[in-house]
Amino acid sequence: MIAMAMANDPELLIADEPTTALDVTVQAQILETLVRIKEESEVAIILITHDLGVVAGMADRMLVMYAGTVVEDGSVDEIFYEPRMPYTAGLLGAIPHAAGAGKRLNQIKGSTPSLINMKPGCAFSTRCPLVIDVCRTVTPPLIGTDRPTHLAACHRSDDLIGIDASALFFQDAIL
Repeated sequence: MIAMAMANDPELLIADEPTTALDVTVQAQILETLVRIKEESEVAIILITHDLGVVAGMADRMLVMYAGTVVEDGSVDEIFYEPRMPYTAGLLGAIPHAAGAGKRLNQIKGSTPSLINMKPGCAFSTRCPLVIDVCRTVTPPLIGTDRPTHLAACHRSDDLIGIDASALFFQDAIL
């Protein structure tokens, strides 16, 4: 599949879940192939994945989406170490860690909204620990944060500055 995608020497390669359902060895080979292609052909790669470990190892920038909408955009370091959207903080806090071996995995409480009958306001508001009235009625725009290259769609993004955001969701969060 990768060879077919590269046959016409594209400027952009879109890799949609390229490592899903693969064992760790094959996954590593696919990722190494993508890195080699990027370096040798100077092709830009858009990597679509749910695997935040793959993102951390492969990407320079990332977009986080919730309910079909971009809720955070920034460098991998900005988003991993200083998330400005509670959903992103919840995702990061739910990543399994060796220190948590034998314990229940963290999960964001609640369920995703119906994409058929979207209500006004932030789609994450029913699950968000920082929700306030405006969150339920006004959809937050994707706007700049305290960092020039970091965008977030959250009315309370400034309230996440300098706190362990995963602790909002998980009292025993291990980061």
